[in-house]
Formats: sequence, C-alpha cells, structure tokens
Amino acid sequence: MSVEYPATLGMYIGGEWVSGGGRDHHSLLNPATGEMQAELPLASDADLHDALEVAKHGFATWRVEAPELRGAVLRKAAELLRERADHIARVTTMEQGKPLAEARGEVIAAAGLIDFHAGEAVRVYGRVLMRPTGMRSLVLHQPVGPVAAFCAWNFPALNVVRKIAPAVAAGCSVILKPSEETPGTAVEVMRCFQDAGLPGDVAQIVFGVPDMVSRRLLLSPITRKLSFTGSVPVGKHLMKLAADTVMKMTMELGGHAPVLVFDDCDLEKTLDILVGHKFRNAGQVCVAPTRFHVQEGIYEDFARGFAERTKQIKVCNGLSETSQMGPMANSRGREVLERLVSDARSSGARVLAGGVCGEGRGFFFQPTVIADVPENARAMNQEPFGPVALLSPFASVDDGIREANRLPFGLAAYCFTENGRRQNLLGDAIEAGMVMINQVRATWPDAPFGGVKESGFGSEDGPEGVAAHLVTKTVHVG
Repeated sequence: MSVEYPATLGMYIGGEWVSGGGRDHHSLLNPATGEMQAELPLASDADLHDALEVAKHGFATWRVEAPELRGAVLRKAAELLRERADHIARVTTMEQGKPLAEARGEVIAAAGLIDFHAGEAVRVYGRVLMRPTGMRSLVLHQPVGPVAAFCAWNFPALNVVRKIAPAVAAGCSVILKPSEETPGTAVEVMRCFQDAGLPGDVAQIVFGVPDMVSRRLLLSPITRKLSFTGSVPVGKHLMKLAADTVMKMTMELGGHAPVLVFDDCDLEKTLDILVGHKFRNAGQVCVAPTRFHVQEGIYEDFARGFAERTKQIKVCNGLSETSQMGPMANSRGREVLERLVSDARSSGARVLAGGVCGEGRGFFFQPTVIADVPENARAMNQEPFGPVALLSPFASVDDGIREANRLPFGLAAYCFTENGRRQNLLGDAIEAGMVMINQVRATWPDAPFGGVKESGFGSEDGPEGVAAHLVTKTVHVG
C-alpha cells in the first residue's frame, strides 16, 4: 500500500516554521513498510538559543493575559483538532503504525483534554488568611515560567496536548521536543494551536539529537520546569540535568502494569476486556496490562481463552480498514521482544500464541501470549512495551498483592473481582498511581494521570496537571 505522507515537517520557533538552512536531518520511516517517507530538520545550537529567548519573552507577556483569553484560545484549538481529526489520524498512522480508528480516537481524546484545560485556565485560585486588624496574608498561585517538555512517540497527539495545554492554561510558555519518530502529528497539532491564535512565542516545537537538546534546554537558567514522558533510564538522566537549576518537574516514566484476576470475576467478560486492551497500539502503552497474575482455580481457562482471542486479531497496515493491530513503531522494540520471548522460552514458559515477527519489511510482531512465566524471566522484570502478555498463577490474595508490588515500578495496575471488600483492599494495597478495578480506562481529562516509585512523580491531566505548572507565593501585608 503506497500512500503519500500527508504532513510538511518543520520546527516552529518564534512563530515561524523553519527547515532547511543547512540543518541536519532525520529520516522518517513508515513502520508498516520500513520505507523512508520524509526528512525532518533538526535544531542547531543557534535554533535552541533562539527558542529559549523567545520562550522567555513569551512567558513575560502570556502570564499577564486574562485567563478567559487563554481559555478561548484553547477551546478554539480543540475545535480545530476535531475538524482536522481525519487528516491528523492519517499522519499518525503513517508514522507510528496504529490503526486509523485508534489514531482518530486519540485525536478526539486530545481535543477533549484541551477543552478541560480551557476551563481550568479560569480556576486558578488563591486564598486570604485572616490576621489582626489592618493586616492580611495572601496565598497566590502563579505560573512557574518557561517549560521544557519532552514526549514519547506512542501517543503522538495526546502526549503533545498533555504538554502544551496545561502550560498554556497556567500562563507558562513551553518549548516542546516531541519524538523524532512521530514529528508530523506534533506539527499538525501545533498548527491547530497556531491557527487558534496562540502567540508564536508561547509554544514552540524543536527536534534534534535528544542529548544535545535536553542539555541545552535544561541547563539554561531560562527554563523553570521539566515535563517528561518516556522511559525510566532517560527520565533519571534528565532529572540529574534539571537538578542543577533546581527546577520543578513532572516525570511520567515507564511501567510494567500488573493485572490481578480473581476466581470470582466474570471470566468471559474479563477476557473480552483485557485482550482488546492489551493489544491496543500494539501494546506500546505505558499503562498497558502486561503481567497477568491469575488465581489458580481459573488459570488454565483464562490462559486458553486469552490465547484463543489473541489468535483472532487481524494484524496489518494501520491504513487498512480491517486492521485491528498495526506494526510496532520501530525496529528496536521488535528486536527487544524477540530476545524477551526467547528468554521466556528458555526459562520453561509456554508460548500459547504469536511469539514471532510478522512478514515483510515493516516492524510487525504477532500478538503474543506466554503462560507459566517464572518470576526470574527477563520479561517479568523488564517492561516489554509491545504486544506480549505474560501469564502466571497465584494462590491467595496476599500472594497476588505481593506479585503486583514486586517491581520498582508503579504506574498502573488492574484488578478483576466481584468482591466489594476485596476491591477496597486492593485499591489501598496496590502500589500504583492509578488502579483500575473491573475496567481498564486510565485516562480521563478531569482525573490525575501519573505514577509512584520509579514510574515517576507529579501528575498530568485534571486540576493537578495545571497545578504542576504553578508555584506558591505568600504575601504578608501590614
């Protein structure tokens, strides 16, 4: 299937789209074909210097704009995102791989998130503290300053909106570095903000060699907040850089989400929910259910049902109307999965479905189910970040909780049980920033999204997402 890539790539600096000019370029590949489809310009040191100076000026002017104006710009951006959803979805599919229906759903969800932040722009409150006559104390919440934001390739529309919308709502300027593997979606989303009237010095996009860009932005005294979505190792590296200027941080890092399935669950319904959710976006989701710990009494039935459903998934180019799962976004992820599956096999695990790469030049990997995976298998300790489901049995509630909390990650967790008392216990005992019980949706515009332990700190979405871009000041008046 040969389709022309529908985006014009460039960087957005100071209200201008820039490319060429002798800049280095990154070759953008189509994950379904492995073919090069566009060239992406990369930032020079001079580009990053300009972006920082522009962000400094943009913050000084945007922070004093009326919150109602900020909200109006955001609402217009959300409207444009919905109008252009089909076009943006096609860009997303051609550079990231997910099926068109998933890509369009992501764009619509991103628009809803912008709408929520438009409302939050006018809900930044302080308070007055009572003092003796003639005195008072004011508690103010003010925008923190220019934000350096870095986001991953797996949700190239939603991740971009998560960085721009709360910063804009709070009154901050932002320099965004999306992934070089999914630049077109970020560019198209930024065009929506531009056409909605957002000043060009308030939000900018740069691409480049990750280490060079991060050092330049995070070591600058202009930058006052780091917002990052990505892997644990990269997140730790960026935190060390940001520590030099003691800036505010929001870190949404990796996970390895456990699923506890108890023998009193509605088994068929649970399987239908979990199989569909597991292979969404080819499993390349930070909150994807991955370690399926199933109570012994229903373990074999669960494994059989999971494998049967998995084998029915249609895997092909995401542009196809019949696609239920597209390719992985890059060859690196597929190579990691090959090693993890081989290790699991050598550890005595049973591969019930998949376990092999797809055919052709694209980065396809078959939806995979592996049963009886021992605790010491690499896949049980290293996030696969792909279409691999790991199954193992457990006996008691305490055993299940121990398995769920065993790793140093704590982003999302899932539990399936009809016992109300157990639901309350699991909600308290599971060490994760988000716990889903008898359902799998972790993202809601009005609810905080974030993890604990090595999965990061701080929250995106909800009022907490805007609050993360504010600092607190106390003014005592005599």
